[in-house]
Order: sequence, then structure tokens, then C-alpha cells
Amino acid sequence: MVEQDSLAGVSVFVVAARAGSFTLAAERLGITKSAVGKTVARLEARLGTKLFHRTTRLTRLTADGEAYLAACAAAIDEVTAAQSALSSAGRVLSGRLRIDMPVVFGRHVLLPILIDIARVHPGLDLSLTFTDATSDLLQEDVDLAIRFGALKDSDHLIARHLVDQARVICASPSYLAQYGRPETTADLRAHRCIVGSPKGPPLAWVVGEDGQLKRITPPRTHQMSDGEAMVDATVAGLGLCQVPISMVRQHLLQGRLESVLADVSTIPVEVHAVWPRQAHLSPRVRHVVDRLLVEAANGRLS
Repeated sequence: MVEQDSLAGVSVFVVAARAGSFTLAAERLGITKSAVGKTVARLEARLGTKLFHRTTRLTRLTADGEAYLAACAAAIDEVTAAQSALSSAGRVLSGRLRIDMPVVFGRHVLLPILIDIARVHPGLDLSLTFTDATSDLLQEDVDLAIRFGALKDSDHLIARHLVDQARVICASPSYLAQYGRPETTADLRAHRCIVGSPKGPPLAWVVGEDGQLKRITPPRTHQMSDGEAMVDATVAGLGLCQVPISMVRQHLLQGRLESVLADVSTIPVEVHAVWPRQAHLSPRVRHVVDRLLVEAANGRLS
């Protein structure tokens, strides 16, 4: 005896449930209303439960139907998304892509990569925002965001880890000549420090001491909501700051800044690509995320 297909009728049920009408479902599926009704009836018989309350004017889901729809729709959406991903290789991208990213990392590391993608795909329209303020992707018109640091658990977001970057505490040579070089984290209490803001770069610094990860609160001499402004102020000699290495690498190489407390301050910070959970991930978002993963693997996001 041939085993009955456990998925038979599921797609018809989902279309009918979403349409709220067997007539509309039949039109969308290109079959007759009678065929929709018979398919749903066979599915109900197989499940041993009623999925719809049906009258001459109204078709609505039962409680069991609501629960079954949630499970089936999620499964179908996952399969559809997987098929879309597999068929999108080599596709010419088009449409608008909205990306939100930190200021310095976005401008100096990500922007050249995004420009290269846009050159290859002239039909792709970019809307880029550069901000160090954390945004709620579910409230803002953003397709993809790049975020530094640990992420809060969320059922509404998907994140892919891109790279880890070392943190660095640094200051200008002129500042160190005037105020001295801190030798321990306790010395920071006597120094001028440049920190972030509640909705921007971190207020606390992360260090590793005695084999433990610690968050310390340095003096908040200057608070800024923009990482680039923090770096500029540090170069100008206003104090010490702690930032990811990519933000100050050139300043360190060219002697405008010097690293301090390197034995405790190089705790890595995670960098993630984050996007809203949705039924069908657009080929535009998938392509950019895949490209960033390749760039990260080649050391270009460090």
C-alpha cells in the first residue's frame, strides 16, 4: 500500500485560509471552488479535526485551523525562501535596499564593498544611513543593519555573525604628554575620558583582568553619540577613548593616536548583520550578507 502524502492539501489549505474564501482561493490557485472544498475536506478527514467554519456567506478558521495555519504557513515560507536562495545565484539584483550601519565602520569598511556591489548591479538602489544610534528594525524602514556588540534575544530578528574586532583604548601623543600614560584600569579614574551615550556608542568600557571579562565605567568627561566624533576628539587630545580597532587603525599606524592598556583592553567585540525575520528574504539582502561573509573570511572587515 502506497503511503499517503502527509503534505497533500496543505498548500491549498494555506491559500484558502489566507484568502478567507474558497472562491478567492480557487481563483488564486487556478482550480474550481469545488476542488478547493474537496481538498480541504480530505485534509480535515485525514487530520480528524475541523479546520473551517463554513456557511453560505462566511468561511473562517476554527481554533484548530488557526493553529494548523501558523505551523503550515511557517513551513511553506521556509521552503519558499530556501528555493529563492538557491535560484538567486547569478541573479541581477534590482530594487531598493535600505542599510543602516555605524558611521566610521560603515564609511571606511562597508561603503567600498557596497559601491562595488552597486556597480555590478546597476538596477540596485541603495539607501544608506550612517549612525551610531541603535535603531529598532521593526519600527524603522530598514532592510539590513550592521551592529557592534552583543545582541538582545529577539524572535523578530535574524542575525549573522560577521567578524570579531579587537577593542583598543587610545589617546593622542599630546594628551599622554600632558596627563601621563595609565598603567592600570584604576589609573583611569585620574584621566579624562571620551565615552558614548545611552543610545549611541557604549558608556562602559570592556576589559579583561584576572581572567575575567569586566565592564568598567571610566570618567565621563565627554559624552558623544557619534563614534567618528569620539575619534576626532581623541585625536585632538581631549582624552582617552575605547573603540573597535577599525575605527582608529590608520590613526595608530600614522602616529596620531597611541594604544594604552593593551594587555587588558583588546577584548573582541562582535559585529553582526541583522535583519527583520520575514517569510521571504529578498535576494538583495541575501546577496549583501553573503558578500559580507566572504569579505569577513578574507579579513577585509577586521
